[in-house]
Amino acid sequence: MTFKRLVLIFVLTPIAVLLAVSALFGSWQEPQFQSRLELYQTNIALQAQGWQSEDSGNDNLQGIREAILGEQPLESATKQYQEARQSVQANLDKVNNKLAQLRSQSEITPIPPKPLPEVPPTTKTSKQGKQQLQQSLKQLQKLLAELDLRLGILQAQQGQTDTALKTWSELQERSDVNPEFGETAAVLSGLWSNPPRLLQNAQERIQKNLEGWFRSTALVQLYQLQQRQDALLAVKAAQKETAAQAVLKLAVIGTIPTLAALIGLILLILLFAQRLLKGKASLLAQNADIPWSTPWDGETVLQVFIVGFFFMGQIFVPLVISVLPIPRPIVDVRLQAFSVLVSYLLVALGALLVLYFSLKPFFPLPEFWFRFRFQNNWFLWGLGGYCTALPIVVMVSLINQQLWQGQGGSNPLLQLALESQDGVALGIFFFTAAIAAPFFEEILFRGFLLPSLTRYLPVWGSIIISSLLFAIAHLSLSEILPLTALGIVLGVVYTRSRNLLAPMLLHSLWNSGTLLSLFVLGSN
Repeated sequence: MTFKRLVLIFVLTPIAVLLAVSALFGSWQEPQFQSRLELYQTNIALQAQGWQSEDSGNDNLQGIREAILGEQPLESATKQYQEARQSVQANLDKVNNKLAQLRSQSEITPIPPKPLPEVPPTTKTSKQGKQQLQQSLKQLQKLLAELDLRLGILQAQQGQTDTALKTWSELQERSDVNPEFGETAAVLSGLWSNPPRLLQNAQERIQKNLEGWFRSTALVQLYQLQQRQDALLAVKAAQKETAAQAVLKLAVIGTIPTLAALIGLILLILLFAQRLLKGKASLLAQNADIPWSTPWDGETVLQVFIVGFFFMGQIFVPLVISVLPIPRPIVDVRLQAFSVLVSYLLVALGALLVLYFSLKPFFPLPEFWFRFRFQNNWFLWGLGGYCTALPIVVMVSLINQQLWQGQGGSNPLLQLALESQDGVALGIFFFTAAIAAPFFEEILFRGFLLPSLTRYLPVWGSIIISSLLFAIAHLSLSEILPLTALGIVLGVVYTRSRNLLAPMLLHSLWNSGTLLSLFVLGSN
């Protein structure tokens, strides 16, 4: 056995596996992004309520409204906020417990640094880990206070005034709450008390610490008590205008994916029916059992993924970025987007170079390797694959949410895209997620890994294993099941079409749809 093989198999591979497992375990107790996304959608649904006041006697419009908003939007929103609050409180308790453990252990013995995927292990100290936990603690405390402010308004609007006053009172009594939130809670308590109390700076506190439907609802209550008719009419006019926009947003993020998923469900039924009726002459059976001719062995596959993908992505590029003279933390959203793009391109370039030099001794490659053909039906495979992936991944995601209960981490790019309303930043995010990612990841996982595995496994086994590794590579436990399901659809599309353009199109459509939903939700 050569020295290179010894280092690759017995040194680099165990390190990569250890750090990947550590990163996955680290995401275990992190909140899922999905819960935050659901709150954004809930807020838009609350704003859309004003749409029901117009043409309320029109049965067709009433049916459309109920289809978009549901029959009881306030009750649904309250339940959503209560569940979010429970999740945040649970995370807050975990962070407090971790900090308590750190304090108790630090009195006995120094704590070794915990390796994380984003930064080389040697750059982390126990002090920095404690600072990270304290920062997370402050963020969770702030989020909990914001949820309580909003939850109280939801309760008050449903006639549960005593419950709302109790919610705000408990918020004011918490020692960890920012004084601004405590003062805002006092303002809200005064507005809904009997008799009401109007505190100084009430309007300023409401406008600063509330937003969307919650802000306008509190302002309506304030202006009614102050008998400021002009201001009241202005807020109600803005509510009506916002309601129409909110309905349109909900239609965009709900109707289009639902329609595509329905088409996908029909396609799945037709494809399976064709498979039963026509057997090996069906589309699903096309190229299903034909492996690739693979002249290299597993060592080459390990070399590409361990050296090219993992060490470039998790150690080398983060190390290079960390020594650059860039002010940190990066606050400007355009710089954040640009930093994400540059980091991703560097990882992709490094991995593709390792792939090229690893396969160069085997040139010219056998037929069907890294095949790009614009002439055949790749577009239909990609578009049809996107539609069929929707119902499959949605179903798996619903099961996944029940398993993880809001935990398991998420891709940090999603949060940045959601909160960014800068056109340039969104354009950069779109290029990263909808163009660069599909190109690079499909070449690596479908173009190289899947066919390479057919040397040792049947095609269906190669699809499953490559999909699982594709999901694990995203280093979030909560995303493993949904991304594995998506990877299987991508693998089926590629093995049947034998054209990398097909899974690239599917991948691009998937990421584009996600970004479009984030943009619409974030514009609330």
